[in-house]
Amino acid sequence: MSEFLWYIPNTVEPGHRGDDTTSGWGSIEYSTDLARAAEEHGWGGALLGTSWGRPDTFTVATALAARTTTFKPLIAIRPGYWQPAHFASAAATLDQLSRGRVLVNIVSGLDNLAAYGDTRADPAQRYARTQEFMHLLRRLWTEEAVTFDGEHFQVGDSTIAPRPYATDGRPHPTLYFGGASEAAERVSAAEADVQLFWGEPLEGIAERVDRLKSLSEQVGRRHRPLEFGLRITTLIRDTAEEAWHDAEEKVAAMAAKDGGEVGWVRAQRKAVGQQRLLDLAARGEVLDTCLYTTPGKYGGGGAATTWLVGSAEDVAAALENYRKLGVSHFVLSDTPYKREIARVGDQLLPLLRAAE
Repeated sequence: MSEFLWYIPNTVEPGHRGDDTTSGWGSIEYSTDLARAAEEHGWGGALLGTSWGRPDTFTVATALAARTTTFKPLIAIRPGYWQPAHFASAAATLDQLSRGRVLVNIVSGLDNLAAYGDTRADPAQRYARTQEFMHLLRRLWTEEAVTFDGEHFQVGDSTIAPRPYATDGRPHPTLYFGGASEAAERVSAAEADVQLFWGEPLEGIAERVDRLKSLSEQVGRRHRPLEFGLRITTLIRDTAEEAWHDAEEKVAAMAAKDGGEVGWVRAQRKAVGQQRLLDLAARGEVLDTCLYTTPGKYGGGGAATTWLVGSAEDVAAALENYRKLGVSHFVLSDTPYKREIARVGDQLLPLLRAAE
């Protein structure tokens, strides 16, 4: 069965990706409203965005888990911000309290590292540390008296309590991980449960799925087979014509506001995955059936660099093509977040579930 998640921006600044809500950002009321709306409209949960200067994702996830019943927070965290034993204990506790609703997204990409005392600016070091971090999380969640003496982390005779809320087929919270560099993909092949992709064309995703499967064998993966996920913006309307009209209007507004790339995207150009997305515009404005590349030219970054645009049927067909490549985890979003939680949830998710 596929997992369908939404996205909660988790920021105190209004206007994230063009959202027109002007008040409440960063408050528990605002985030709870989005989380409960996700529950009501068929979403399994939502990714909580992270970076320095935003509300702490784990604190927000704990509050949301207490105010919902089925909502699963996908908690984005950074190994340079957490120690593995500390996070393993915190996540296992929340997983028990929420009866198995914790999902974890490990982030190794660029951030204001110095602001919270992280000295690992070199990408090779960061990815080596991330691999140790995930390896230790798995051991701490499933073993007792764990001793580990690695290059980046050390624990001695460590046993956490309580354990995660384990069920058949789920020994601990699912570990999501992204990254398109060679170093990142080797980490994912060895230790992640789910490799998250951004919105590349089908050909690119197919190539990466094949490479990650081969890498899993090369690195001697010891866990269940790696699964795959897609994080992308989905702009749907009642008709394809209406969707493309609104998409083009949004991009025009982005171009008028920023006059080109915003600073965040310029800063992220060093990231392999972001650069892959930005390069797509040179191949065409629309790739595959409805993958819109132009937003990346005018400030769209990350999951907002490319959009799937069309009717619910159009976007469902596009996502079904990703699913045929092995993608089974979908993290979707559009703005305004509250309105689109309902629209995309009510119109798109039933089509995707019917196709399973």
